[in-house]
This record gives sequence, C-alpha cells and structure tokens, in this order.
Amino acid sequence: MTPERLARFEANRRRLFGVAYRLLGEASAAEDVVQDAYLRWARCDTAVSPEAWLTKVVTNLCLDRLTSARARRERYVGTWLPEPILTGGAPDPLEVVAQRELLSLGVLVLLERLTPPERAVFVLREAFGHSHREIADILEVTEPHARQLYHRAQRHVAEERTRFTPSPEQSARLLERFMAATLAGDVAALERMLADDVVAWADGGGKAPATRGPVAGREQVVRHLLALTRYAQRIRLEPETVNGQPALAFYLDDRLSGITVVEFDHDRVVTIRAVANPDKLAYVAKQKI
Repeated sequence: MTPERLARFEANRRRLFGVAYRLLGEASAAEDVVQDAYLRWARCDTAVSPEAWLTKVVTNLCLDRLTSARARRERYVGTWLPEPILTGGAPDPLEVVAQRELLSLGVLVLLERLTPPERAVFVLREAFGHSHREIADILEVTEPHARQLYHRAQRHVAEERTRFTPSPEQSARLLERFMAATLAGDVAALERMLADDVVAWADGGGKAPATRGPVAGREQVVRHLLALTRYAQRIRLEPETVNGQPALAFYLDDRLSGITVVEFDHDRVVTIRAVANPDKLAYVAKQKI
C-alpha cells in the first residue's frame, strides 16, 4: 500500500470505528471490522471516494456479523448489554462526528430490537448524516426502501427517547451524590434519588456475579445497591464518562470489575446498567492504560 493510500485510510479510521461500534455494540468486534476493511482497502485499486467505499465495506461486514450475533445473544447467560467505551477527555472516535445521545447504552440496547438493515439505516442517517440516496447505495437497495427502513427504525427509537436528560454538569453532580450514598449505604439518600420505577440491569455473561434479569422498583434496587457495602473495604468507585453518559468504574481490590452507567430523568435515577463481564471490560481497561 502506498503512503498516500494508507493516509487516506487513517483519515477515515475513527469514523469507521464509530460506524462499526454503533452497528455491533461491541468495541472489540468493531476494531476487527475496521482491520478487515483496512486489508480489503490495501488489496483494492479503486478510484472512488475512499469515504464511500470504506463506509460501504464496514457497513456490510457489520451486517454479516449482526446475523450471527443475534443467535449468540439468544444463548447469552443473563442480560446482554453493549460493550462500554470511555468517551471522556481527549477527542474520541465515537464523538468526533456523532451526537452524544446516540452513543448511550440505552439507545444501543434499543437498536438491538431493530432488524440489521433498519439499524444500519438509522445509524448512517442519524449519527453520520448520510443522505437516503447514499444509504441506498451502501445497502444496495432502492432509495424509497431506504426511506421506509429509516422511518420504521425512527418510530421504534422515538418511543424510548422521551425523558429529560440533565446537562453534563448536572449529571456529574448527581452521579457524585449517588456514588457517595451507595458507598455509605445511605438508604434515605438512595430512596430520595431513585425514581419509583427505577430499573437496574446487570451483565455478567456467566463470568461474573450478576442478576439474571432486571431489578425493578425503588425498594428492590436499594436492597440491590446495599449489597455492595459488604465489600466496602475492598472497593473503589471512580466517576467516568462512558458512552457519553455519567458512569462509575467499579474496582475490587484495585482491579477493574465493573462499569455502571446511571441514567437520570431530571434529578432522579431511572436506569442503572452495570457491565461486569470481564470480556466486555477489556476495551475500557486498554483505554485506561
């Protein structure tokens, strides 16, 4: 590969990773897809726009993976959650061209309900601003069909995007209060912060302790959180920004053991998503090196 062609690929790497991650919900798999696209780019000799060619290759590689991923996730032990990724600090491959909300674990979970073509259309349109004509070319469908897929996906996602999300500054303050109350085992403070219909989800993948299904309701979630106090002398919680959301990194004996993303509606906690599967923490651990 000539230096010029390598430079053209590298100029697109961040965006390609962002596309692949949104489509797959797995950072490690997204990296594999981008690497596969790189190898194909090295072998081809096309005069077309590298942006268009590479986006089409990455999208279709992801669509192939999504078909098999669905079968794997049906066999997954317990709740499946996307692989988290740190998005705070330096310019991030996911936030360079994308709206922050479309990185959230909640939206990525919601996208799991879409068919692979619907998910591809939604991501390319909403997160990366591709026209319906461009998307039709990428998926090799007619433009009217691309529009139909988009509107269908948009309806599904819109049903869940109705809550008021505090500003990043407000969220950081709320997260600090939540962290302090959890570590202290302060029942009264937790009850004040949790919404009546709060739901907690945990993904251990059969490799780490985690509830197999959702824990719903304030009383049940408080009881669930208080279980952490038994490890009070061994745990450390650190605030992070994960998938554009306030989150806590959970360290047990100084080893990263979990990532918990906390979603707020105004000043109340409405959803808690905890990822403890060690396979899904590897990317975050690599980011922190």
